[in-house]
Order: sequence, then structure tokens, then C-alpha cells
Amino acid sequence: MSAVRRIGVLTGGGDAPGLNAVIRAVVRSCKVAHGVSVTGILDGFIGLVEMKVRELSLADVSGLLVRGGTVLGTSNRGNPFRYAFRRPDGVEELVDASATAKKNFDKLGLDGLIVIGGDGSLSIAERFWRELGIPVVGVPKTIDNDLFGTEYTFGFATALDSASWALDRLHSTAESHHRVMLLEVMGREAGWIALHAGLAGGGDVVLIPEIPFRFEALMAKFRARERSGRPFSVVVVAEGAAPEGGTQVFAGEDAVTGWKRLGGISTQIAREIESRGGYEVRATVLGHIQRGGTPVPTDRILATRFGVEAARLAVTGQFGNMVALRSDEIVAVPIEDTIGRLKRVDPNCQLVRMARSLGIVFGDEDLEAVDRSEG
Repeated sequence: MSAVRRIGVLTGGGDAPGLNAVIRAVVRSCKVAHGVSVTGILDGFIGLVEMKVRELSLADVSGLLVRGGTVLGTSNRGNPFRYAFRRPDGVEELVDASATAKKNFDKLGLDGLIVIGGDGSLSIAERFWRELGIPVVGVPKTIDNDLFGTEYTFGFATALDSASWALDRLHSTAESHHRVMLLEVMGREAGWIALHAGLAGGGDVVLIPEIPFRFEALMAKFRARERSGRPFSVVVVAEGAAPEGGTQVFAGEDAVTGWKRLGGISTQIAREIESRGGYEVRATVLGHIQRGGTPVPTDRILATRFGVEAARLAVTGQFGNMVALRSDEIVAVPIEDTIGRLKRVDPNCQLVRMARSLGIVFGDEDLEAVDRSEG
């Protein structure tokens, strides 16, 4: 029997389809395969600072495989090293509450902690391991698919499904009204959702953060489609995209943490296209629809595989690692080797080259190449 008797699990950062499937897999494998108890930490790292926990039984995780969101709750403002503490006068200030988190970890009698999160949450987990001596195992989570060290993250397939679904519907309206329809999708600094959605949904233009675009190329594409008898276009815009010489567009900023939320680039692009004349343009921001809902089977399976392997690593004492998908195998990689290194789209990768060969424009092409894209 393992010397490990009790494992904690938490979900941090933004929600993603498949979080509940990971929780279910951790609990079931810990109890069924290893005879280990599981304590759920509520609302991300906040729960470890404020001692908000619940025991998780097999009955508690029944039916979670198909549920979106996370039954444990989550937060992207709960960094114990920069904790937003509210003073009696109501003013929030950032304090270091990591010692409290460590104290509560010990008080709970935990032998390890499984952290399910993106780069920010895993960076905190690595500091827990390195600075506080809290034994951690990481599970990569983000719909953006931008975590370094793993080929795919759960949540991405469901977000892509939602984006493709939206494109299918925008196509009919674009064609009926002879419009340019823009769909803005998530992804922050990486264009994986936009690129895959553009390919899956038959986009005419795909704008991603890795390839700055020129409006001249976009307008040339629209004109080329008109000449070929298709007076409408569908454009997929990653929220982090920006024109050559321009900057990204932010929808807001957290007053306490300073974290900036991307959003609104599609509206700016729509205004610029209309100002150049001749086109009726509409912009749709898909937003948090990409985060919610029932995870597709691909995400359910990947999340389950991650959860089972994370439990095994924790029970066998292989801490300081993150589970990852590589060559269709779930492997362990040091968390320190994965954080702070975003996996972005290579502008010369096979997917981009394939998209260009199909006539998809990224906005950096010369005008002759754009004309050829429509024959």
C-alpha cells in the first residue's frame, strides 16, 4: 500500500470543458485503484488560503463526465503569493498569503496536491513545490491549447466545436446578405482556436496573433471573391490578433491584479473595412460560449486520461511533474520545464501552409497571391 493517504485537488484559472471529468478521474482512480482519500479545494487557491474544502466520495463525482464547468469552483484572482485581501475599509490590497496556504495544507493532512490549471495556476503550483515544499502534480488545462510541453489540452476540442458551429451559421447569413461576417474567438496570445476553426468552418480569412495583418490584403481578398461571383466573406479573428504596426485590443483590466482581458479587435476591424467602402460588415464575439457546455468526447477522454495519470503520479510520490500528451501517450514532464513558455502557432507550420494552399488569407500576403487565392 502507498504511504500516501490523502490527496487534495483544485481547479484554478478560467473554466474549461472537461474539468469535472478530471476531478472524476482523480477521485475514482485514487479510491478504486489506490485506496487513497481525496479532498476537494474550493474556488482554486482561494480555498487553500481560506480553508474552503469538501471531501469527495465516489457518489460525489457520479455523473460529472458530461458536465461542463467545475463542481469545485475556480478563480483567476486567488494567487496566494499575491492575494487580494480586503481591508476593513473595503479596499483590496495584494498580500503574500502563501504561508497560510502551507499551514492549511498541513492542517488538512494532505500528502499531495493536484493542481488543474493553465500556465498561471501551474506557475503557482511550481512555486508551491520549490519554495514551500508542498508536493504537487499538475494537470494542463486551457481552451487556448497554448501550454508548452503537451500536444493538446482538454477543453480545446470543445471550444473548437463551438467556434465551428458558430461559423456554420454565420456562413448562411453572410451569403444571404452579401456581407463580410467576422467571428472573434478566444486564444489570447495563440491562434490555435482561430486557425483550426477557420479550417473546419471554411473561413476565407484567418487572423491570428502570430501573423500581423494588413488591411490591403483583406480588402483584396474580398474584391477577389466578388469577381469570382461570391460577394460575401467569413473572417475568423483571434482576440489577440493585431495589424502590422498596431497593438492588441483589450476589453478591460483588473484593478487589483493588473491582468488585462483581450477583446474587441473584431469591432475595430469591422469599422476599418466599412470605412474603406463597399462592404456591409458584422462582427460577432463568441466569448464565453467557448468555455461552457458539455465537453465533446475527445475532451472527456483526454481529461480522464490526465486525471488517472495525475492520481498515479501523486500516489507514487512523483511530485513536481505535470501530465502531458505526447505521441498519444500520457507522460510526466517537470512543471518547471513547461511554465512561462507559451506554445504558439508557427507561421510556417504545416497547418498554416495547408490553409494558404486552400486559399485562406492570413493578411500578410502580397496582393498577387491574394488574387490567386480565388482563382
